[in-house]
Amino acid sequence: MVKILVISNSFGTDATRYLHSVARNEGRDFKVVNLYIGGCSLYRHYRNMLADAAEYELQINGHSSGFRVSIKEALLSDEWDYVVTHQCSPKSGDPDSYFPFLDKLADYIRELAPKAKLLLQMTWTFAEGAPRFKLTKFATRNEMIPAITDCYEAAAKRINADGIIPSHNAMCALYDIIGESTYRDGFHVHLGHTRYMLACLWYMMITGRDIRRPFYDFDVQTDPDIAQLCLDIARATIANHGVDLK
Repeated sequence: MVKILVISNSFGTDATRYLHSVARNEGRDFKVVNLYIGGCSLYRHYRNMLADAAEYELQINGHSSGFRVSIKEALLSDEWDYVVTHQCSPKSGDPDSYFPFLDKLADYIRELAPKAKLLLQMTWTFAEGAPRFKLTKFATRNEMIPAITDCYEAAAKRINADGIIPSHNAMCALYDIIGESTYRDGFHVHLGHTRYMLACLWYMMITGRDIRRPFYDFDVQTDPDIAQLCLDIARATIANHGVDLK
């Protein structure tokens, strides 16, 4: 069994909703736990870490458990193979928002889950013209895209992360083809095809294995041609990230 803990927000929910199901469909056993607080920033994760605050909705294999936990409780609840975290979306392109909070969080994760690989999910920008840009210092996608990339690459190097999950790259590639249909509200992803793309991306990044079986277990009606496009983009993103799939 591969055990993955995500210290996150709604972007972690979007990325992991289908991850357990995709893995099961491929014959692999994943345990996927997401710690959810809407809009949670690295600063807030850090404050919650210090306070040992049980403020996170515990999501297990893509579903809410109804329980709330602290970061410490989650880290000590199992022997994790991977722990993943990321910045909240409006601050993803702001380098000053990452530190010292990510430093402290990374140290804490390594102390309590010393065998786990630490990954960063590179979060994504918004649909062009989305109101959420008002929460950032950017006016357009073209301004925010390279800033996000620079921030995550610098952050990964500084904390000596074991890798970056390039969700941002896949989202950009999909948006270039299908535009606003990438999203459901301009910043959260589509509940069917885009969530599937992110799950495939995470699965392939973590296992190094290709997706070989068709997947149909979506929460909403999903065009199979768009789903195939999303899988193709996930594959291409992984290849561009230097991962050779088996």
